[in-house]
Amino acid sequence: MNRRWHPGSLWLIGPCMLLFMASSAAHEPHASILHAATSFITTEARDAHGPQFEIEVQPGRLDPRLRLRSCEDGLEAFMAPGSRTAGNSTVGVRCLGPVTWTLYVPVEIAVHGQVLVLAQPLPRGTQLQTSHLRLERHDVGSLSTGYLADLDEARDMVLRRALQAGTVLTPQMVEPPRLVRRGQLVTLLAEGASVAVRVEGEALGDGARGERVKVRNLSSQNVVEGLVLSHGVVGVSM
Repeated sequence: MNRRWHPGSLWLIGPCMLLFMASSAAHEPHASILHAATSFITTEARDAHGPQFEIEVQPGRLDPRLRLRSCEDGLEAFMAPGSRTAGNSTVGVRCLGPVTWTLYVPVEIAVHGQVLVLAQPLPRGTQLQTSHLRLERHDVGSLSTGYLADLDEARDMVLRRALQAGTVLTPQMVEPPRLVRRGQLVTLLAEGASVAVRVEGEALGDGARGERVKVRNLSSQNVVEGLVLSHGVVGVSM
């Protein structure tokens, strides 16, 4: 049986759901339900964003008419389908027994911290250096496409498009530098336990560090696939 409660986005679901408007049975305090939801999502948000971010959770108000049987076996909170760890979200709270019920509690999660923004306008293809970046405090709940907060992670990344000064960097705006380019002469490196063989090859595609690319061995004309190791070096199996 499904029933929706107003006001607020509050759902109550459970095969053994019991709602008492006036009853002598013991009821689960609203405070304990909200505490379970708030504690759980605070931990999830801290794990998702890192200890350098400040997390503040404001749970929604439960309908004062709502009466749920006391949960003797304890409450368990969980991530509801489609929930997130910043901005408006929903936390599921279920009673483990002996009477089972599930409640979805709306929450508002504020996550404040330092994120990376561009210190100056830059053209597409710029390889980022520390001087291009600065840290700026933001509520990341408003950054729907994500953010970057680690200088070391962003350094040497390449801009996919031109960006203005003050732009908050997101993962979609950057890509790893291409260490191998299509048509480039590269070194094919095959290493065994006691021997290393190097031959010249021609890259048949672009590749960043750790990506796989095809290379034509210029000695044998065979095409092999290897892993980009560094600038102009592709590792292959012996």
